[in-house]
Amino acid sequence: MRLATTIEAILYLQAKPVAIADLVSISGQEKASVEDALMELMEDYAHRDSALEIVETNQGYSLQLRAAFQHLIQDFVPADLSTASLRTLAAIAIKSPLLQTDLIELRGSGAYQQVQELVETGFVRKRKQTEGRSYWLEITDKFHQYFEIDSLPADFAEKKPK
Repeated sequence: MRLATTIEAILYLQAKPVAIADLVSISGQEKASVEDALMELMEDYAHRDSALEIVETNQGYSLQLRAAFQHLIQDFVPADLSTASLRTLAAIAIKSPLLQTDLIELRGSGAYQQVQELVETGFVRKRKQTEGRSYWLEITDKFHQYFEIDSLPADFAEKKPK
């Protein structure tokens, strides 16, 4: 079996970037051989009519979906959000736009990580406040599409539980 094929399997199974040192360790091969096999694999994917590609990142090498096919992710891969992230998303949706500082007061300092996760999943957009150091947080079109919500009622944020 070709080393390039073994590395392809490792990258597929890891589902995240893998450093050269880890590829060497897992494959049991010399570093130079692993680097050659990686180059062979990258060249193979570059000339293939494939939805996948091998890319080098700061964390290592990754087998990933080509950018031209990223739009399919939202249709086939459901967002995996924790309960805390969903609650943070709900707070942003209800009060959108919302200053990040106000959100932190409401949800606590753990909301910083949750906001980052929500930005990465495309449900929330951050934009710098023109005056001040905070960010405005607002929901995106992806939020509306994913949760099948056309819009929130204008008075939704004003309603208080009795």
